Amino acid sequence: MIRFDDQVAIITGSGRGLGAAYARLLAERGARVVIHDTGVDKDGTGFDPNVAANAASRIREAGGGAFPSDIILDSRDSCRGLVETALSKFGRLDILIHNAGWVAYQSVQELTPDFLQRAISINLEAPTWLAQAAFPIMKQQNYGRIVLTTSDRAIYQQYALSGLASYAMGKMAQIGLMNVLAVEGKEHGILVNAISPVAQTRMWNVQDEPEDLRPDQVAPGVLYLASPECRESGFILRASNGQFTALRWVERNNVDYPLNLAAVEISTAEDLATRWKQIASDIAF
Repeated sequence: MIRFDDQVAIITGSGRGLGAAYARLLAERGARVVIHDTGVDKDGTGFDPNVAANAASRIREAGGGAFPSDIILDSRDSCRGLVETALSKFGRLDILIHNAGWVAYQSVQELTPDFLQRAISINLEAPTWLAQAAFPIMKQQNYGRIVLTTSDRAIYQQYALSGLASYAMGKMAQIGLMNVLAVEGKEHGILVNAISPVAQTRMWNVQDEPEDLRPDQVAPGVLYLASPECRESGFILRASNGQFTALRWVERNNVDYPLNLAAVEISTAEDLATRWKQIASDIAF
């Protein structure tokens, strides 16, 4: 059985939904968890410290170790403050899971700076500054696990939805961050992966426990990525309805980047247009 005894995890957005499911499972396996949640409303506004406090209390009542934090992750300093909270309460940090997110719709034509900045803050700035604060601690330990969150709505055009440009950009940004952190962390025992979850939560206007697409069906995937049993970096783990598949972009064989892509040679736009079907069908994942 995978255990997390003596390990400490920070999980953002873990007062409800997916994050709460991750926290419960990690705590059941012995981890001490920092339950981070600002208790915002579905539209991303408001503040309720009871959300994190109540979630942490439920874990403690079940015999686990948990401490709540309602720090608003809107700056580099506040992200550092969350990491320092884990250190002050539990003395170490082994796992960072950035689950906090925000789903709202605004078409590109209607997009406002405030709307875009909110998406950037939660999906790009927060995980970047959290990772920056966690890395020195994990390097000193020569061990760490970081799990970021992406979305099928961003990865696959066939699942994209009108009005989700800000959301999709933020979720794709976390893939780029994952790839670089995986490279920077490799020699220090720090592995970085991403989860692409599907679950019916309040983001879907679901308040009660759903029969299908439950958060607890995603949680085992995050538990594995956060565990010592996980020994690879740079993967996206898709999770939906109790099913999992892992993917990552891998370069084709015989490529000598960037001089030789081992691809179709083209000299004019007209030639490219003529051979487009051949070029577009030569896709590697």
